This record gives sequence, C-alpha cells and structure tokens, in this order.
Amino acid sequence: MNHQGRVSPGTAAPAEERSCSWLNIWVFLTFALAIKAALVTICLVVPFCHSSDQPTVLQQQFSEWECNSALPQGTDRGWMCCPKGWRRFQRSCYFLSTDKMSWAESEQNCTGMGSQLVVINSKAEQIKRNPKRENFHIGLFAEKVGQWQWVDKTPYNVTAAFWREGEPSNSLGENCTVMHVPGVSLNNWNDVRSDLLHHRICEAAAVTV
Repeated sequence: MNHQGRVSPGTAAPAEERSCSWLNIWVFLTFALAIKAALVTICLVVPFCHSSDQPTVLQQQFSEWECNSALPQGTDRGWMCCPKGWRRFQRSCYFLSTDKMSWAESEQNCTGMGSQLVVINSKAEQIKRNPKRENFHIGLFAEKVGQWQWVDKTPYNVTAAFWREGEPSNSLGENCTVMHVPGVSLNNWNDVRSDLLHHRICEAAAVTV
C-alpha cells in the first residue's frame, strides 16, 4: 500500500505547519498590541477627537489625559476626562499647585491653562477641595472693601461662604481670599493681601466625550 505523503508517528511536522503556527502567534500579539494602543488612545487622546466640539483652551494646553466612565447611563457620552495630574470631582477638574504666586499671578496662571481660580459652590465642594497643606488662593476677591465677588461672576452668597471666625476682616488692602490651612474647621477662608505668595487651586469643566 502506498503511504507516500503521510507523516508517521513521532515524525516532526513539516516546516510549513511550524511557520503557520508562529505566524498565528505573531498575528495574535500584533492584534493585542493594537487593542492596547486603542485603549491608550481613548484614555489620552479622545478629548481632542470629538467631532462635534471645538477644542477648549484646556484641551489645547494638555496632551495627556485621564478619563473614566462616570456619566449616567443613557447619555451619548460615556467618559469624563481631566488633564493628567489634575483631580476630578463631579463635573470639574482641579489643579493644586506646589509653587506659590500672588493672587493676580495665580489667576493669570489658571487662565493660561484654560481654567480659573476655584469657585466654591457647595459644602461638598468645600470639603472635597479642602487641601491639607498651607494656604491656597481661591477665586473670591473684592474690588471694593467688603464687596466680594467670584471670578466667574457667580453671585456671592454670604450664607454659603466658609470664612474663619472673625473673617473677613475687610481690612484695607486685604481684598483676596485663601483657604487657610492647617485648620480643623470646615470654615477656613481668610482675606489676605493680593501681593502675598500662596499656592493656588485652578478649576475647569471636565471634558466629556
């Protein structure tokens, strides 16, 4: 009987079969790397690629982003993104600086990044944005003594403010506000001179994609 073309037991597979096996492995690895690259693109680049929106100043300033799926089910956008190194709370991104500047320099620095000095709108935000080191400029100032206003024109509500006891002193020249840290109380705002150097908290709307 003619056994030509059959491989007897114990005989190595033809070179063609071994080549196909290695080819399949390389195809699988290439596909896996492509999937990983796509996920990285989603996390870092996707804020710049949403076709219906013009990039914001914040988006133009940063190339690395951190995104997570935090929007309610049923919305057409499933990710909320902040620049890498910023912190997200609800629908805002926050930058807590390690260097110090005057109030005007702090506001200019935040604006240059497509943000603003933080505007505190609620007790939850005050608790969450209450830093644990030194003093931080926030976006509350007074053009005239005692006439406090937020940088984004949000109406100032004294009943929703978090001044330290005895503050604001409304002293001449103390027309800017810092979160005074350390402090054990939730009420830790203090009016200070604008030329004093402090850290800053910048705030911007999170990018939704």
